[in-house]
Amino acid sequence: MSATADVTRTILPENDSIHEIAPGKIAIWWFLASEIMVFGALMGVFVLFSFSHDFAADGAHVKWRLGAFNTLVLVTSSLTMIMALASARKHNLTQTRMFLLATVLLGFVFLGVKGFEYTTEIREGFTPATGMFWSFYFGMTGLHGLHVIGGIVVNLVLLVAALSRKPWDFLERRIEFAGLYWHFVDVVWIFLFPLLYLT
Repeated sequence: MSATADVTRTILPENDSIHEIAPGKIAIWWFLASEIMVFGALMGVFVLFSFSHDFAADGAHVKWRLGAFNTLVLVTSSLTMIMALASARKHNLTQTRMFLLATVLLGFVFLGVKGFEYTTEIREGFTPATGMFWSFYFGMTGLHGLHVIGGIVVNLVLLVAALSRKPWDFLERRIEFAGLYWHFVDVVWIFLFPLLYLT
């Protein structure tokens, strides 16, 4: 029995970093890994189809300036998410609320710009049924938009929690998890922007 305990202590010492992993962190990483496979597969198929289809002509109709603006919006929102976590770790409730609200508002700005893009493109006659490029465009940006909506909902829940009380252990850990997800959404867009807007 003691020999087994010694081996366990050797393999997993009590001060090992594995004991410092917050509950749920591995789960969020597994979730993000599955999402990476989804978006990675879609992007890979898009690239493969681009070799046999002329996407340049259709890609010229995409509003790249709006896409670039939305890229700036998401990058800025990632910064506000980082600041929200830093403020929570300092137990600065006012700044935590402010940065969470800023992240949510920037998320809404992104969706508003994307909605304007969709409306303009549809009015010009570009829909998912127009061609292969537009099927990919609406499919991938639409799926990404759903992820942005999910992130906004999570951040709104955290904002309500920050407005109602001071559960620092609860709040800090969940802001960290929400931040990992939000940064993932940001990184996906950074790949989608050149792929779809600069084709």
